[in-house]
Amino acid sequence: MAIEVHEGQYGSAASLKAPLALAVSCFLIWGLAYGLLDVLNKHFQLTLHVGKAQSSWLQIAYFGAYLLMSLPAGALLQARGYKVGIVTGLVVTSFGALLFVPSAEAASFRALVASIFVLATGLCILETSADTYVSVLGPPESAPRRLNLAQSFNALGVIVGPLIGGALIFNPAVTVRLGSAQRAVQLTYFAIAVLVLAYAFILSRATLPEVREVGSVLSANPASRGSSSTLRSQKHFVFGVLTQAVYVGAQVGIGAYFINLATETWHGLTSQQAAFLLSFATLGYLLGRFATTALLLRVSPRSILTAYGLANTLLCLIVVTGLERISALALVAVFFFMGTMFATIFTLGVRNLGYLTKRGASIMVMAIGGGVLLPYPMGRIAETYGTPAAFILPAISFGLVALYGWKLSALEQVPGQTQ
Repeated sequence: MAIEVHEGQYGSAASLKAPLALAVSCFLIWGLAYGLLDVLNKHFQLTLHVGKAQSSWLQIAYFGAYLLMSLPAGALLQARGYKVGIVTGLVVTSFGALLFVPSAEAASFRALVASIFVLATGLCILETSADTYVSVLGPPESAPRRLNLAQSFNALGVIVGPLIGGALIFNPAVTVRLGSAQRAVQLTYFAIAVLVLAYAFILSRATLPEVREVGSVLSANPASRGSSSTLRSQKHFVFGVLTQAVYVGAQVGIGAYFINLATETWHGLTSQQAAFLLSFATLGYLLGRFATTALLLRVSPRSILTAYGLANTLLCLIVVTGLERISALALVAVFFFMGTMFATIFTLGVRNLGYLTKRGASIMVMAIGGGVLLPYPMGRIAETYGTPAAFILPAISFGLVALYGWKLSALEQVPGQTQ
């Protein structure tokens, strides 16, 4: 597969620094949006008096947008290019954030869920465009380093989100000063809307070298005919997609009910303090990513995924016991081992797919939609048996992650061959 950059083949390292920096900075935006999402879950339980299961519609709307809009986002990217995709994603994200102002003023949970869906639609377009752009903006051999750098900015945004939530949304002094429990939400998302729209304008005026494929092994190779059925025959890929969906569901469910679990199992801990604890936990997520990157130089990805899956299964079972402070601290530790799971499952799933790799990778990204799977049933369990009991579902999910690392990821078949 050849890549054509309209301003020269890849361009010099210096010429690509500016567009790469602009694209990488977008990762901070959807990290911040996701970090705030878990804060809103608990906030609306307290201020709008919605149940734990009902509040999970925030997560369902967010990740449902990824599930429904990823293919249209890909079509836009294919038709109009990376710059249009990135700017469009930013504009739609800004519009979704602006919708929080009237939705919060009306104190309508349904309107707020709709606002989340619109915002996440923009983020889906933005992530589809920026992820791919970072990976192709330069020599293929350095793509993993570029993506790792970009993902670090994403993790930074996830850390900052709960800090903003704790400082503004869960701050009684701010609520009193603004005169309403929802004014802090309005202020936060109005500021996000303005800043994101301003950044969209900057990018619309910036020079971003367009990258397009001028040849494709997938389209040229006769063996690619019927490639969907060939992909289905790759058991390590099929199980990889399923495992990724289950993992993302567990990650989203854990974040959605983290503040509930912390306040219920740590006597005297406020929602504001729990939000700060969530930020600390996401810092462990970032550290886990860096630590595991170094560990991969000596240990195989399958071994790490198996060990991390088992570790989180055990930690979630400790959470289920509802022990004072210990359950909350065990949940904090879970984030460290989650740090590298998405990337490891991804690479194991698309390994050795040959000419099917690009299509397989796009399907693996769609597995992010698995974020809709666990929040609602976890909410129902939490309402019936208490929040700690709900974490039995993530425990099972991490057990499946360990199984994939141990056995299912080894079920590999060379494309074009039959067993």
